[in-house]
Amino acid sequence: MSRPDPTSLLTVDRLSAGYDEALVLRDVSLEVHAGELVALVGPSGAGKTTLLRAIVGLVRIRAGAVRLDGVRLDGLPPYRVAALGVTAMPEGRRLFDELSVRENVLLGAYLPGAREAAAESLAFVERLFPMLAVRRDAPAGVLSGGEQQMVALARSLMARPRVLLLDDPFIGLAKPVIETVAGALRELTERRGVSVLAAGQHVRRLLRLAHRGYLLDEGRMILAGPGPELLADPGLRRRLLELVPGTARDGGA
Repeated sequence: MSRPDPTSLLTVDRLSAGYDEALVLRDVSLEVHAGELVALVGPSGAGKTTLLRAIVGLVRIRAGAVRLDGVRLDGLPPYRVAALGVTAMPEGRRLFDELSVRENVLLGAYLPGAREAAAESLAFVERLFPMLAVRRDAPAGVLSGGEQQMVALARSLMARPRVLLLDDPFIGLAKPVIETVAGALRELTERRGVSVLAAGQHVRRLLRLAHRGYLLDEGRMILAGPGPELLADPGLRRRLLELVPGTARDGGA
């Protein structure tokens, strides 16, 4: 994997956030550099999804800051965060089953700049995932889980993000589809310069793919470092690969 630009594009600085009176994240910091894939791993309930939602303005931030190229994002509504270049693909895909593949994909080009470049973006995502063109008129509800994941990812890319946030991008996917999605993420970072922050419990898969990784546990950052080095860290192995059922196998990790 090529070396990313060392300049920090997305910065989370000592962030604390949660729901109502419950504080889920405490003093969390991370960086995503330009053209870099960063993995955010941790056990279920660690706060990974909450952190992604806080970055895009869907969870209240109690303290700290989120910046994109030095511009504060915290306090902005989600549509403004998206307009500045940060797009999230949620866990669970959330497609419109009755709409066609093409219609679902085009919904991602809702921002003015994205609408203007929709034809170019569509050509790119159909090259990335050829099934989008083959099944463009099929209702999304009849697709397999892997095909739906490709549609959801393509829809997110239609917004032309600078930073793409992914929540469990490999969950429930067969190995061939995982390889397809992993290859697409490599192309996004290495050839298109898109920065990716991918959270999930597929620990080995994510860390082998990532330039750098972070371990989040009980709402706090525990470890950080290059992906392969973090994978070998005894602390991470103790928290995830040895104690969490299912993560000792490549399919679950």
